[in-house]
Amino acid sequence: MIMKHISFLWLILVSFQLCAQSLTASSPDRNVKLSVSFEKNMPAYNISYKGKPVILPSLLGFALNEPKMELREFELLKADSSWHDETWKPVWGEYSSIRDHHQELRLQLKEIKQGILLNIVFRVFNEGAAFRFEFPQQDKLNHFVIGEEHSQFRLTGNHKTFWIPGDYDTNEFTYYTTSLSEVDASGGKNVQEIHAKTFFDKNAVQTPLMMKTAEGLYINIHEAALSNYPAMNLVINKQDFTLNSHLVPDALGNKAYLIAPAKTPWRTIIVSDKATDIIAANRMILNLNEPSKLENTSWIKPQKMVGVWWELHVGKSSWDYYREKPTVPHGANTANVKRYIDFAAAHGIDGVLVEGWNTGWEDWFGKWKEDVFDFVTPYPDYDAKELSAYAASKGVKIIMHHETSASVTNYERWMDTAYRFMKQHNMNTVKTGYVGRIIPRGEHHDGQWMIRHYERVLNKTAGYGIMVDAHEPVRPTGMHRTWPNFLACEAARGNEFNAWSSGNPPEHETILPFTRLMGGPMDYTPGIFEIKMNVYDSSKKERVHTTLTKQLALYVTMYSPLQMAADLPENYEARMDAFQFIKDVAVDWDDTKVLQAEPGDYLMLARKAKGTSSWFLGAITDEEARSFRQSLSFLEPNTKYVAKIYRDAANAHWEKNPMAYQIDTFIVDNKTTLQLQLAAGGGTAISFTPASAEEIKKIKKYRK
Repeated sequence: MIMKHISFLWLILVSFQLCAQSLTASSPDRNVKLSVSFEKNMPAYNISYKGKPVILPSLLGFALNEPKMELREFELLKADSSWHDETWKPVWGEYSSIRDHHQELRLQLKEIKQGILLNIVFRVFNEGAAFRFEFPQQDKLNHFVIGEEHSQFRLTGNHKTFWIPGDYDTNEFTYYTTSLSEVDASGGKNVQEIHAKTFFDKNAVQTPLMMKTAEGLYINIHEAALSNYPAMNLVINKQDFTLNSHLVPDALGNKAYLIAPAKTPWRTIIVSDKATDIIAANRMILNLNEPSKLENTSWIKPQKMVGVWWELHVGKSSWDYYREKPTVPHGANTANVKRYIDFAAAHGIDGVLVEGWNTGWEDWFGKWKEDVFDFVTPYPDYDAKELSAYAASKGVKIIMHHETSASVTNYERWMDTAYRFMKQHNMNTVKTGYVGRIIPRGEHHDGQWMIRHYERVLNKTAGYGIMVDAHEPVRPTGMHRTWPNFLACEAARGNEFNAWSSGNPPEHETILPFTRLMGGPMDYTPGIFEIKMNVYDSSKKERVHTTLTKQLALYVTMYSPLQMAADLPENYEARMDAFQFIKDVAVDWDDTKVLQAEPGDYLMLARKAKGTSSWFLGAITDEEARSFRQSLSFLEPNTKYVAKIYRDAANAHWEKNPMAYQIDTFIVDNKTTLQLQLAAGGGTAISFTPASAEEIKKIKKYRK
């Protein structure tokens, strides 16, 4: 680890000098500049990129409910500036090492009327800027309640925006692409396939919010290190295009209960004139999170899984042993799970997820009930002890599933017992679920109470040596740096919606890397080979809105250290040549290159597998067919590679002919330029492995 830290006193002002003073900080490359000024004693910041305005002067402050007061007007007591330059190594991730290089500007303020102390901390990176608030220990403020955080993001115009409706309980919407003035989030309350949702304002949107200006700047607004605080939505003022923060409330309308000293999450503004830079800038969000709390991380392992899961969504079997047994079989039975274990063992897949194994599914969906699951009692046809032994004999781990039914108080009572049960049965990974309205009643998925719960789960599971994949949680904010056992989460509209709803349009996966994935990896569950659901029921019209090879490319473009081969074993067995890519593709990486990108249109990434010389490339498009020329200059020089290209067939189309694909093999090197043709809604997946002398002789060289 390399660390350089320079700190110096930059400026000390007395209050009568305040109004005339402007404070600045810049990125290491000087492209991003942040300035702070005071308008009638109210702090305001602005940001520019290469001399172009990004955020116009935007006010900052708070409303407290207890004690009842507004924190808006301040005198500046002190301002410090410092530089920080550190390189650190993540336990797992998209890069083997990450550089944290920024300038920090720290303002110590005192509220004019009540004398409350507040610090505002700004950090400026090459990727953008961030700020947060700190309430230091002080005599005049101890226990206090946030009524609202007044953070503004005053934009320069009516930008093109990729957004989902603001909501307190869900982020499982499809994305809209409109100008800011055309945002109308009221349609979100009518999305029937989402069980728990809480609409609050037609002008509200969620973060990460992705925008593009008429001048060609790409802007992303999100938050980092969300801990002991509610998630932030943004409400658009369409008169001047100011985004105003709106925190998720509790049942009383309060936003956060805090004790000084306390701090808020970071508010992040990422900006570039290149779309490719935005995706790579997710490292800035990681840098704003605290280092790992875990001293020993040797037990944390990225992995692939299959599971009794997709068959439940397509109606082939049921989660419920009792109520639906007469119509379709119960999926999580001992014999069926053994079949998945055998498949995983035969193909080098690490784990088998089993949903619907435990009692309670027969009496909870859609009900706001307290005691549903105990997380340790299996259905009569599921032999937990036998299956644990069988999986161990095959070198496979069973992945536990804890659907809480959103009865979180019940889950907290059972956590220790449930995690002991897991360890007794040789399990080290749990998929948690929070479908439904939260208990305690009045709390929301994205409120402070639940944010604290998600952290309690991470802390508790870490003590048992258990990794976590959370579904229906708050959107991630880089906390997997602090809790590296937090492998993945859902927190967006995943592949499962294609099985039983209008599904995800072809552009969906080209937007998610610019939005949801900015804060952390997603368990999107790719790899669906049987595209049309009428295979399982002739009356079904639902379908996956991609080609088959786009499903392969998602293993590269949709980052996760926990990747599911989500389809049924028999669907893979029918196309083992295409399944080979899923077997080969890595889940942990030494390097990532964002090669080509445009939000809502297309994306191409290349990643180097951890500890190897192998690379993998994924390219995807929206509903339009596209042609790309791509240099392979990222490959090691003076090395020949076998490029195995999984591509759409010439007549492929996501809607008309989605399962037509072709596999080609060539010898390439870092001087090769590929010509890639992607079908409408399609994709290309490529593996690059160093070629042996025999392969160089036998396999033809790529020429175009």
